[in-house]
Amino acid sequence: MIIPCFDLSRQYKKIKKEIDKAVRDVFESSNFILGKEVELFEKRFAKYVGMKHAVGVGNGTNALTLSLVACGVKGGDEVIVPSFTASPTVLAVSDAGANPVFVDIAPDTYCMDPSLIKKQITKKTKAIIPVHLYGHPADMKPIMEIAVKYGIDVIEDACQAHGSEYRGRKAGSLGDIGCFSFYPTKNLGCFGDGGMVVTRDGELAERVRMLRCMGQKGRVYHSLIKGYNSRLDELQAAVLNVKLPYLDAWNAARRKHAKTYGKLLGGTVVTPSEGKYAKHIYHLYVIRTQRRDWLRNMLAKNSIMTSIHYPIPVHLQKAYLGCCKDGGSLPLTEKYADEIITLPMFPEMKTEEIERVARVITDSMKN
Repeated sequence: MIIPCFDLSRQYKKIKKEIDKAVRDVFESSNFILGKEVELFEKRFAKYVGMKHAVGVGNGTNALTLSLVACGVKGGDEVIVPSFTASPTVLAVSDAGANPVFVDIAPDTYCMDPSLIKKQITKKTKAIIPVHLYGHPADMKPIMEIAVKYGIDVIEDACQAHGSEYRGRKAGSLGDIGCFSFYPTKNLGCFGDGGMVVTRDGELAERVRMLRCMGQKGRVYHSLIKGYNSRLDELQAAVLNVKLPYLDAWNAARRKHAKTYGKLLGGTVVTPSEGKYAKHIYHLYVIRTQRRDWLRNMLAKNSIMTSIHYPIPVHLQKAYLGCCKDGGSLPLTEKYADEIITLPMFPEMKTEEIERVARVITDSMKN
């Protein structure tokens, strides 16, 4: 039997009646753009994260782009980002007209290393985007201290961190703005694309609302600023309203699975760590081994599907070559990118499936 890396059908089957009713209600209302479902989800998600305002947008990339623009980032400005991330993090910087400045990662969390930020700051630096990678929060306290000292905005990429916590506070609520994606495989995912911007600043929230809707405010077809067309879809919001109450339970299941993986795999491969300040919600369960390609092949032969998040660091991709200030080298980022494997991880996994994955890994690594 095949063990998939993700299986969205199991979740849907468990809440099918609720999902089907929510979708049917939207069709019957025939209000598909910025209706009551979007408004309700924005209120609920803001409360969940612990922020005053939430603005639904088209996807996580747009959430980052609109946040950068709302903060005043423009052409020629610089934004400090990790390279060990999905390329949309950096694409958002480019879309805002700014230039990415890459920093290396911390060895244990794979998130941006705060100790490397200061030397990358220049007069052009306008924002920092820490990425809460794989569901583990970046170390935000020193990042925020640097940002306050230099007057730089912090935009959290929490697209993989729905419900993750840093010192008891939800990821996305620690910086000036938090950005989320609701891509289907996320811990809180819809049935297409979707995103959210959260902030405690009412003026920033209002700017994002205008930016998401062609720069309009109130009066339709009257753009006050140059904006975008990026609104959270009403159907997707309806799905997310059904799913949000389940999120904490689903995250708890992921944490339980991660604990089982860690116990069974300990000493065989490098398993994920969890900082003392953190609550990891294991959007992805990523291990490391120098025998990565060989092990992936062995798992595939045993009908266990895996992935790599992410095989090529952004600073080594053709679109962003030359963006590194230190000669193009980010040692840990480049080393880890050659070693990582994403194992199957989703709330509905069975214990016996985790045990089978671990058994194939431990047996294979003995050879």
